[in-house]
Amino acid sequence: MKCDIAIIGGGAAGFFTAINTAALNPKLKIVILERGKEVLSKVRISGGGRCNVTHDCMDQRELVKNYPRGEKELLGPFSKFGPKQTIEWFESRGVSLKTEADGRMFPISNKSQTIIDCFLSECKKHNIGIETGVVVKDIQKTDEGFEIATTTQPIQASKVVVAAGSSVKVWEILRNLGHDIIDPIPSLFTFNVVEKEITALAGISKQVSVSIPQLKLKQTGNLLITHWGFSGPAVLKLSAIAARELAKLEYRFEIKIDWLNQDSNVFDYESELRTLLLEHHKKTIVNTNLYGFSNRHWLLLLEKTGIPQQKKIAELNKKDYRTLATVLRSDAYQINGKSTFKEEFVTAGGVSLKDINFKEFSSKKTKNLFIVGECLDIDAVTGGFNFQNAWTGGFLAAQVLAQ
Repeated sequence: MKCDIAIIGGGAAGFFTAINTAALNPKLKIVILERGKEVLSKVRISGGGRCNVTHDCMDQRELVKNYPRGEKELLGPFSKFGPKQTIEWFESRGVSLKTEADGRMFPISNKSQTIIDCFLSECKKHNIGIETGVVVKDIQKTDEGFEIATTTQPIQASKVVVAAGSSVKVWEILRNLGHDIIDPIPSLFTFNVVEKEITALAGISKQVSVSIPQLKLKQTGNLLITHWGFSGPAVLKLSAIAARELAKLEYRFEIKIDWLNQDSNVFDYESELRTLLLEHHKKTIVNTNLYGFSNRHWLLLLEKTGIPQQKKIAELNKKDYRTLATVLRSDAYQINGKSTFKEEFVTAGGVSLKDINFKEFSSKKTKNLFIVGECLDIDAVTGGFNFQNAWTGGFLAAQVLAQ
């Protein structure tokens, strides 16, 4: 098979690159090569089947802060094609997006199939070829372009776009083409907790501050107690930011939770507790839950302090207040392992960002080779940011591919 552009990977980044290239230059023969039986499988399951298309963050300097790897490199690209342009792109093709309270953006239909149908319709409109069940075995540079060895037939292409996600096989092919590959490790994962008393409270969520003292890292946000440990945005952000350090620790470390989510530099936990509790001096401590904890959660925190449950507020001494303040401010838990966050497995690692020209997402090592999406050593926290990286890279690459 001969084509102008071969796109390796039938996911978000691959399709977006293909569609935008074809829209700019309809004469090009473009083929998407997907190893699986289905294309856009990650789009289908993302956001619980609703597809978290992007995030309502229009300031690119704020936007890049959601990328533990890629923050510096994406600043320029996002100024050219960011969430605003993403929204306009989809709306111009009949797909309106809505913004939820936390800034995540979804199709109004609440169905990822809407995004898939849009992409497939655009491919049909622009005569983009889609080949499934094609495993790429090798890519060789030739005088005319590239020779791609596959499990079905050899493919000759003038230009190649690699959008194969976190494919170890494809990374190895790129390494053979001279690229530096950063070893992949998991990012975006939940924490497994040693202490089973807390996991008995599975289903409870609370706005907290979570820190890893050993790494001097902290994140605020919602924390969800699960049957195996801790999840929720605060934990997922920490897992992404500290991905490499936590891998070195073999996912065994201590976290501390500030259940009141206060700034300890200005908030005096002990005196605040004393002021609030003394208003209920006739009650027992177990019946004085001032901070919106569930009864089971408050009981567990009290057990950790060692204060008798039936002790009256009026009987609390200085040591009791100090102990209770410590538990609320820095409740410590041992983490022993990680779990994948839903189906949204994300890796840190891939093609070194030093190898990429981010004005067009082209390779500095191999002429006419472009690399987009998660194949690069770029990853983000949850909230639509990984998809935004895919859209931005695909759009900017298309501007050059279409020439």
